[in-house]
Order: sequence, then C-alpha cells, then structure tokens
Amino acid sequence: MLTVKESGTRGHADHGWLDARHSFSFGTYQDPANVHFRALRVINEDVVQPKRGFSTHPHHDMEIITYPISGTLRHSDSLGHSEELTHGMIQRMTAGSGIEHAEHNGGDEPLHLLQIWIIPREKGLAPSHESVKIPVLDQPNELHLLVSENGEGDSLVMQQDARMHGAVLHAGQSITHAPKFPNVWVQVIQGSISVNGSEAKAGDAIKSTETDQLTIEANEDSEFVLFELA
Repeated sequence: MLTVKESGTRGHADHGWLDARHSFSFGTYQDPANVHFRALRVINEDVVQPKRGFSTHPHHDMEIITYPISGTLRHSDSLGHSEELTHGMIQRMTAGSGIEHAEHNGGDEPLHLLQIWIIPREKGLAPSHESVKIPVLDQPNELHLLVSENGEGDSLVMQQDARMHGAVLHAGQSITHAPKFPNVWVQVIQGSISVNGSEAKAGDAIKSTETDQLTIEANEDSEFVLFELA
C-alpha cells in the first residue's frame, strides 16, 4: 500500500534565519501519530540564510545524514573534522556515545538541505564521521545506493538495517527497483515523480509497506531520495 504525504502537511517553523519543514515530530511540531517511520526518525528540509547556522551542539545515539541541495554548508565537529559540503555530496555521522558539531551557511546565498536522522540498532557506539561525493548528478536516470547497512557498492555505512538511495531523473525517464527491506519512504526534493502510479511533487513523500517492486517515473526533471527500512 502506498500513501502520499503532501508537503503542506509537514510541520513548519520559520525562525527568520532558518525556515524548516518537518516530516516527523520535531521541536515545537509534535504529532503523536507521526513520530517516525520505522527507524526513520527525522527528515527536516531546512533553508538557512547566509552567514547563519547552528552553533556547536551535541547529539547522542543517532545516525545523522546531511544531504545538501543548494548552497554551501560548513561543518566542524568534536572529532576534528572541518569541511564544506555542496550539492552532489553527502555526509554521515554516527553520534553514538556523543558527538558535538556546528553547521553554518558558508556562502552568500541561502543554504538548502535535508537533515536526516535514523535510529541506530544499538546505543553507545563509537562516534564517527565520513563524507563523499555522490554520483547522482553525474549519472542521472539511475538509482544510486548512498548509505547502507553493510557498505555495499562503496556506499557509506549506517548502524541500522536500512538503506538510502538517491537519483536525478529526467522527464519521461523511469527506474524500476526491488527493495531489500520492505518499508519504503520516498522524499521528493525537486520536480514531480510517480511511484507505482501515485504522484508526488517537491516536498511530498510517498511511503509504502510490503512492496516488492517500485516503478518510479519522472513527470518532469526531478531529484529524490529513497529509504528502505527493516
């Protein structure tokens, strides 16, 4: 069964320097019926104004994935990493027993990104961090495995039985995919797609359970990420 979650049903927080849309309960947006989808705990779509950002703050026992859409993200953390992330890159952190990080808009234009949290399979893990360039922009019309439970295909490794894919799909193109894990969440970043006949536009999501095969078609040039969850 497929369900479309329209963009306008998400939680919304406008802090001036930060405009945030919450797919699940977060901060002042609380919906007891919409706290998580399996291990997928947070998908925040954030727009951060230039020269603003999140000062150093802690995280524990969470897999944190950052997916820039446009602009430049400056990241630093308590493990000693300092870097800039742009569209076409992805970052994964295991917060584990504790990590602190700061994130700022390092450019002159608004920073647009997805912040994703996934509940790990166990607590107290050693904190870790990695980031890579991903092939979604250079190799469109393919579904690319970005983060997985086992590092398959050089994907980053998360500490959960879950997978994250990404794709840029040109208008009229389609992808067929058989998920390894039965629960699927598709988050549309740009454009408009149809998943097994159900349409979703930018900001919308489609979730499904016990789906053996997905056919994803682009109604216009589109970008999306797809999560598989045990």
